Amino acid sequence: MLADAPAAARSQACGPLTAARRSGRHYASRMEDEHPLVRAVYPELVDELTRLLEASGERSLAIDARDLRLVAECGCGDDYCQSIRTAEHPPGTPYGPGHRNVVLATDEGDLILDVVHERIVYVEILDRPAMARRDGRA
Repeated sequence: MLADAPAAARSQACGPLTAARRSGRHYASRMEDEHPLVRAVYPELVDELTRLLEASGERSLAIDARDLRLVAECGCGDDYCQSIRTAEHPPGTPYGPGHRNVVLATDEGDLILDVVHERIVYVEILDRPAMARRDGRA
């Protein structure tokens, strides 16, 4: 049993998350420091996602959309693409089991969500007007 093991062995067995908690710095806090909330960067996008998800009957995802983090922008270089990554995932690898797409009915362009185990991990933003960042970065 792990509780009977020496402290050093418990530390190694529990991994970095437990070590982060012991140091007073939770994993979620690191995520917050490294990745801004999408609503702080693109508030209009989050408002639209929330509205469209509610209209599509995806209430749980609509609630989660308010807390999405901007992990990375697509970076493909296509002028019609403004897609964003909202969770860590190696580019070019399949999401695997638990993945589904949610295609939202927009007035202009396409908004398609990659959802894995009911978590939005990628927002495809295609053929839409340019989004202006609200966090002061270009």
